[in-house]
Amino acid sequence: MQAEAGGRDSRVKRLADYRPPDFLVDTVDLTVRLSPNATRVIARLAMRPNAPHADLRLDGRAMKLIRAAIDGRALAPGEYHIDAEGLTVPHALLPAGGFSWECETEIDPAGNTELEGLYMSNGMYCTQCEAEGFRKITFFPDRPDVMAVYTVRIEGSADTPMMLSNGNPVESGPGFAVWHDPWPKPSYLFALVAGNLVSHDDVFTTASGREVSLRIFVRPGDEGRCAYAMDALKRAMRWDEEHYGREYDLDLFMIVAVDDFNMGAMENKGLNIFNSRYVLASPETATDTDYERIEGIVAHEYFHNWTGNRITCRDWFQLCLKEGLTVFRDQQFSADQRSAPVKRIRDVLELRARQFREDAGPLAHPVRPEEYIEINNFYTATVYEKGAEVIRMLRLLVGAEGYRRALDLYFERHDGQACTIEDWLKVFEDATGRDLGQFALWYMQPGTPRLAVEESWEAGRLRLTFRQSLPRFPGRPEPQPMLIPVELGLLGEDGSEILPPRLIEIDRAEQSVELACNARPVLSLLRGFSAPVILDRETRPEDRAVLIEHDSDAFNRWEAARGFMTDEALALAGEPARRIDPALGDALARMAQDETLDPAFRALALALPSREALAQASHQRGIPVDPDAIEAAANRLADAIAEQGETAFARLFETMASTGPYDPGAEAAGRRSLRAAALYYLTRRDPEARLAREMWQRADNMTDSMTALTRLVAADAPGVEDALAAFHDRWKHDRLVIDKWFGLQAGSSPPDKALARTRALAEHPDFDWKTPNRFRALIGGFVANTTAFHAADGSGYRFLTDWLLTLDPVNPQVAARTAGAFETWPRYEPGRQALIRAELQRLAGTRSLSRNSREMVERMLGA
Repeated sequence: MQAEAGGRDSRVKRLADYRPPDFLVDTVDLTVRLSPNATRVIARLAMRPNAPHADLRLDGRAMKLIRAAIDGRALAPGEYHIDAEGLTVPHALLPAGGFSWECETEIDPAGNTELEGLYMSNGMYCTQCEAEGFRKITFFPDRPDVMAVYTVRIEGSADTPMMLSNGNPVESGPGFAVWHDPWPKPSYLFALVAGNLVSHDDVFTTASGREVSLRIFVRPGDEGRCAYAMDALKRAMRWDEEHYGREYDLDLFMIVAVDDFNMGAMENKGLNIFNSRYVLASPETATDTDYERIEGIVAHEYFHNWTGNRITCRDWFQLCLKEGLTVFRDQQFSADQRSAPVKRIRDVLELRARQFREDAGPLAHPVRPEEYIEINNFYTATVYEKGAEVIRMLRLLVGAEGYRRALDLYFERHDGQACTIEDWLKVFEDATGRDLGQFALWYMQPGTPRLAVEESWEAGRLRLTFRQSLPRFPGRPEPQPMLIPVELGLLGEDGSEILPPRLIEIDRAEQSVELACNARPVLSLLRGFSAPVILDRETRPEDRAVLIEHDSDAFNRWEAARGFMTDEALALAGEPARRIDPALGDALARMAQDETLDPAFRALALALPSREALAQASHQRGIPVDPDAIEAAANRLADAIAEQGETAFARLFETMASTGPYDPGAEAAGRRSLRAAALYYLTRRDPEARLAREMWQRADNMTDSMTALTRLVAADAPGVEDALAAFHDRWKHDRLVIDKWFGLQAGSSPPDKALARTRALAEHPDFDWKTPNRFRALIGGFVANTTAFHAADGSGYRFLTDWLLTLDPVNPQVAARTAGAFETWPRYEPGRQALIRAELQRLAGTRSLSRNSREMVERMLGA
């Protein structure tokens, strides 16, 4: 650790230390002369002081400075100072007012394996500048509150067909192209792409009648797989006009698909850059999940045009301002395009799997972090998913009309600005008249609140007592009570609503509510998952039965079934000889056959909680996690459900079969997901996995192929090796499909065989570990195989650490994020705790460990 005077870690950046930039930039003129190992970048900045008597400090890393000048006067080497993080010019050498800064730098795109800044991907030049990549292209005040108008000239070989940047095209010819973006933007939104690309084109007519050209750029041969992404883009553009009043503001909108990309996608102004897996789709190569993700991510990045680009964040501590809001917007969009209840359930599953897990461990942090060493480590589920939940609660509290008024005011007041959470909340206070001081704690306090509920009913009066609590974190103030919106329904024994649903605002540590009820009601609490909390409540079996059978709130109906399965599994983990409650199987069988319910909803209701979800539930109940006990209990529970519902599952498998051409829409996808849920249980009744083999042989789309192959691999069924070989032979030239092939085997193999299979696959000639998608597919797939990863001998932990040490010098971003697999170590039984801690200490003892990974490891160790 590097300490300052007073014991502060000099590596740490703190929200409390924020100060406005010393210099602002009005315009940026870039000339980029492309060369694989020696690209030259000439930057001309129109700058002006924003603070008196300040030295000029420009961020910069991993570049060679060729020359620098101020107002045309070349600077001698002694007139500036360069260190590992940037360049400084003393104030005495600066003109009194505004001035022109010019510098020429040389960078090595082909050697940039970190995939941050300007790099090469399969012969194509590409940029990734969020969060701090622009400083690897040229010296610049690389912070989001410095916004400028950019003009970019790209020069390259005459045979480079496409040279793209932000904004609108100005001029082009053999070997060059000029682009101009009229909207001021921070440097993290700069983008450049150049290479052999072809485009899938369309046109969108805005609400005001203006035509916008839409272009999706891909490698030659991939243009036939862009139609769904284009359709999703056009639907998102129309939706944003109708629901938020936001119209696109340039003449051209572009998406580029890139194979080597650390993230999912990037919202660069007018030139979105996407991981190719979130653009390319055809029935033969993409699953229903792929289609759904493409729809959501295309919408997310487009929605950033207003919530992230036109209005950005003042500093990186405010990251949730753009990401939480935009996640919420893309969730709304997907809910409108598909099934709102199904979307809500999936969002909550994601929240619990990633964010609740994060909140319960050493990587917990507020939605708005207060300090960091490496900002790339804070693109987290807390910032994104919990940030979206905060927006959802805010909308619930002020109502749909109040939310729309506030958003209209937000766009009107802050267009073209870099803003804070305080700016955001002030807009809501001004538009609705509500005091949101207590609500702001959702941005400031880490950890998932627990909400305990007790009920009593006597003489026609229902009394509910709520008690909220928050975890305590070392070095942080005592947590204060949150404002928790609880949507409540009161049901009769037949499922009828005794009283109209209502919203209760819990704002004290302990709070009671009394309601008049003629009969004792069944409580439907936290409807729609109205707040991201852990609900502690004893539910009577007869009440749970009413909720599963009758609750009009689809989320709580699913939650009741999920809770029943979780309770049974954890009871079995603690008492293996225990008899399984047959009421569970009966309830699931009835729900499975209820044709009034959406097939996708039924599929979710039938799905057994994941091993990770059961581990989390065990930890929440104060029970040290034993992965082997959870594995055995989950298998026994699944076998019991399979036996009890075999007839119903067989009927579903037949009736949900596709009868026509593949359709990626919600209805057809829901039928396939329900059929897959039935196959899961049916395969448990048949060690030969005959139905899965037949499905594999007849599959005419990737969803059915992957469903069947997953069941064959999980069952280690006869003929599975031949099926895997045939799959690889058919798709060996399709990089995205082969990613699926790697990930399926690592993630679905039986726990006692997964590590050996993963080790063998790591030696496969198609395993290029330097490609993020391929590394995540295999190594990330193994980590997701929870029981295998947490093998009692620690072999899974050692395997991951070996790979982290291999990847970290090449791509520290991906290595640091993958290291997060260790974040839950405190919840396990003592033996596994010791094994994981040893691996974390092995990482910490590596002197060359990157700043990205070191921060993650030190936080997990509590250093």
